[in-house]
Amino acid sequence: MKLSILMPVYNEEERIADALKQALAVDYPCEIELVVVDDGSRDGTGEILGRADDARLRVITHQRNAGKGAAIKTAVDNAEGDYMVILDADLEYDPLDIPKLLDPVLDGRATVVYGNRTFGSHSAYSFWYVMGNKGVTMAANVLFNSYIGDLETCFKLMPVALYRSLDVRSRGFGMEAEVTGKLLRQRIRPYEVPISYRARGREEGKKITWKDGVEALWILGRERTRRRPLGAPTR
Repeated sequence: MKLSILMPVYNEEERIADALKQALAVDYPCEIELVVVDDGSRDGTGEILGRADDARLRVITHQRNAGKGAAIKTAVDNAEGDYMVILDADLEYDPLDIPKLLDPVLDGRATVVYGNRTFGSHSAYSFWYVMGNKGVTMAANVLFNSYIGDLETCFKLMPVALYRSLDVRSRGFGMEAEVTGKLLRQRIRPYEVPISYRARGREEGKKITWKDGVEALWILGRERTRRRPLGAPTR
């Protein structure tokens, strides 16, 4: 099995070098590739990526910023692995947790695995951010009669072919809700494992806002009202 680690990047010159180093230093239980999409960065991110040298690393550049969903689509279109997982470049997530996500897949217990964050005073930059995340997750659970713990988690591991089949259209942060809504609509319930997390604040470059939460709710409602595709798998 080969794992494609997909890293969307936008204006992360202060963190991208460490993000690459941490991701490539992990002792993975399978072959990996790191596909980085520079989503139109206007700072020194591109120059730093240009100096990176590792046979497992591939860098693709968007000339203009198109959003996280668009960057992930480009990464998925170019992925050569059997499975994929998203890893943001902001250092909020620890790539050392990725092998934990792989365990249920490698031993045959799961096909889709989510990393479930446990928020605490040291891992959340604001009360409203956590409440917004919990509210969107609760909405998904009510709409789809499910019980997932963290819809907005970056760590979503699944077969590359499955992600491509979802035909995710959201170009921004709404892709998180769209992916989960489409999985739940097909009755695919993610297996969840606990992960570590450290949120950064606005002054450190946090980009998601309350508007993204409203968009996520709209996307979930849209996906709930759609019919489940004929022949869709049930897991």
